[in-house]
Amino acid sequence: MQRSISILGATGSVGASTLDLIGRERDKWRIAALTANGNVTELARLAREFQPEVVVLANEAHLPELREALAGCDVEVAAGANALAEAASRPVDLTIAAIVGCAGLAPTMAAIEQGGTVALANKEALVSAGDVMIAAVARHGATLLPIDSEHNAIFQCLAGNQLSQVRTITLTASGGPFRGWSLERLEAATPQQAVRHPNWDMGAKISVDSATMMNKGLELIEAHHLFPVRLDQLDIIVHPQSVVHSMVEYRDGSTLAQLGPSDMRVPIASALAWPQRMDTPCKPLNLAQIGQLTFEELDEVRFPATRLARQAAEAGGAIPAVLNAANEVAVAAFLAGQIAFTRIAAHVEEVLSCYAPANPLCLADILAVDEEARKMARGLTESA
Repeated sequence: MQRSISILGATGSVGASTLDLIGRERDKWRIAALTANGNVTELARLAREFQPEVVVLANEAHLPELREALAGCDVEVAAGANALAEAASRPVDLTIAAIVGCAGLAPTMAAIEQGGTVALANKEALVSAGDVMIAAVARHGATLLPIDSEHNAIFQCLAGNQLSQVRTITLTASGGPFRGWSLERLEAATPQQAVRHPNWDMGAKISVDSATMMNKGLELIEAHHLFPVRLDQLDIIVHPQSVVHSMVEYRDGSTLAQLGPSDMRVPIASALAWPQRMDTPCKPLNLAQIGQLTFEELDEVRFPATRLARQAAEAGGAIPAVLNAANEVAVAAFLAGQIAFTRIAAHVEEVLSCYAPANPLCLADILAVDEEARKMARGLTESA
């Protein structure tokens, strides 16, 4: 029996990995929707190859170009925020929510509200709107599956167990390309160096987040919503080999860890086949060849982003949304050469200092906080 799927963010790395897996079992899947921000060429190519019901661009300016590229192709073409939400709300068996940043908030919420299963790769959705989204999941009877490698690892380690039996949950971090760099070297780090992750092939924004360790801070907040244990039960440890993706320690002293190659197709396959398993083309682990698995403590002097994220999680309310918005603006400024690498976390901390916790009641409240925080962050980066 065919299963239906929509992929929000089809031209990104998660979307590409998902379509690679689906392409190997084409007879098992019917694609309802593919979306992208503005990559017309790639979205048109995917539409011709996979024949979805609809393709949607977030950027309306490129709609005429997409229509021209798909002339004669029996695929519905649309663009804009409303079209994106409509595509996300189409009833399907599984939605892959992989739109990067706060742009993914509304489409992810639309997918949740149709009551199906949503495989979440958009960290910012739970970071900025965790309480609202988790409430919506319960209200609409949806199922949320994590496909970030760390959260999927935790999900697998928790299978068949109860959170009440958990002592600690530990997220592993590679340490990024600047692990071991001095503060002086970090001051001069370039965007080209920051996006060269030693283990993972990712987009520019998430690669910079990995370099600052903000990625791990965002994951800590996300884990707090997905696996609601106390914040003091959530730890982060640096693991340069990126073989152990996360660990769960139970009250009896047993620790379960999920190991796998640094390939996003592994956690994506876990979500695609859940609650079963499926074959992937990923190279099996060769532990003898790897030789050693090492672990190090966090250094929050050189990499303060995880401290900021934990403080934001403790404050709660709208503060995590402020953290995320300020970080997105600061990362963009760094990539554009406007600020130094070490100023990313400094700018985020400065924006956070201007806010008091508030309780957002709906997505509109969160988006309003997000926009206000972005304006303040832009002001800082422009005057830098």
